[in-house]
Amino acid sequence: MTRVAAVDCGTNSIRLLVADCDPATGELVELDRRMIIVRLGQGVDRTGRLAPEALERTFAACREYAAVIKELGAERIRFVATSASRDAENRDEFVRGVFDILGVEPEVISGDREAEFSFTGATKELTGRTDLIRPYLVVDIGGGSTEFVVGDDQVRGARSVDIGCVRLTERHLVRDGVVVDPPGPEQIAAIRADIEAALDLAERDVPLREAHTLVGLAGSVTTLSAIAQDLPAYDSAAIHHSRIPYDRVREITEWLLRSTHAEREAVPSMHPGRVDVIAAGALVLLSIMERIGATEVVVSEHDILDGIAWSVA
Repeated sequence: MTRVAAVDCGTNSIRLLVADCDPATGELVELDRRMIIVRLGQGVDRTGRLAPEALERTFAACREYAAVIKELGAERIRFVATSASRDAENRDEFVRGVFDILGVEPEVISGDREAEFSFTGATKELTGRTDLIRPYLVVDIGGGSTEFVVGDDQVRGARSVDIGCVRLTERHLVRDGVVVDPPGPEQIAAIRADIEAALDLAERDVPLREAHTLVGLAGSVTTLSAIAQDLPAYDSAAIHHSRIPYDRVREITEWLLRSTHAEREAVPSMHPGRVDVIAAGALVLLSIMERIGATEVVVSEHDILDGIAWSVA
């Protein structure tokens, strides 16, 4: 067993996994897994820069994670930064800040590499399952981008496209700094148009329709599962490998799009940082299911973070 620490810094959240990994057996023993909403991608789509307050929120989370990593004695650390920091003009400031706190330089990886990590993290433990037919389509709906990977034992195709719950919300649902609540038909249609154009791009490189099992990752999808199950609180064990039928995804998405901030905030399993962006994320998932004719989505709590941990081990 090798004790490793993996950090995934995305557009909306920064997450930590400390685990003991045995590459020979495929066993991963989780010691600590946590997430903080930092909204690093705040305004990046509009300004092209990481905002000072977003950087400070991210650095504060890094300081918390550094203490956890030290306490648990991880032998190796890998810090992967995705969409927002990949796009920003001032990403060097972000890189220096992370290095000063954690002693490792964040790797601003390509979308394709991000997709491969997501696929490994989501599917490694599905080996041997007879109730899930391969190939898998793994979809990681992030804050700034969505990754698509089709594969079985190996990746057949991967593509990252710039549709994420934060990016779409800021692009279409923010007026004078405030999220429109609820959005009107024209705004929903504009989001849909962006999603459909991105799916066209993804299909150029990834055989989406060849997949037999859709596996959905990240906060938008896991929160939909919690809502579908009417959970009294967010419960990772109940969410991991749950299945949501297409009709239920459509029903929840339609409700989210017509709900108010207060109504979404009142959902007991809803993280406060997702209240204003969950509708756009749900619409991404619904559009993907409609595009490929998926009858259900298998929800995974294991994703890019687990893939990063395996890459270190």
